[in-house]
Amino acid sequence: MKATIWHNPKCGTSRKTLAILENLSKVELTVVEYLKDPPSREKLEQLYKEAGIAPQEALRLRGTDAEERGLPHADAASVLEAMVADPILIERPLVETDKGVRLCRPQDRVLEIL
Repeated sequence: MKATIWHNPKCGTSRKTLAILENLSKVELTVVEYLKDPPSREKLEQLYKEAGIAPQEALRLRGTDAEERGLPHADAASVLEAMVADPILIERPLVETDKGVRLCRPQDRVLEIL
């Protein structure tokens, strides 16, 4: 099985999710440090659609200025634009496999798509 994780190595939940994936021999893993290599708007739209969540639900509030910018109440297009311009606004980790996409908070959510 192939899996891609959009990962922030400074995030404990992201590190725990990555550890789960790395400990499974059946997973061919791609790690994308999204702060260095951010996903495109189109990729974010696809990930959120497959995860069954709105961009607003995947907006990182903690440690960002999202609240001050009014993003939690903004429309999806505005949130996506902000995420593309400033990837720190993307809540992590996102994991994509052939079985779907999950925002893995808590990290055990990754098991739903393995």
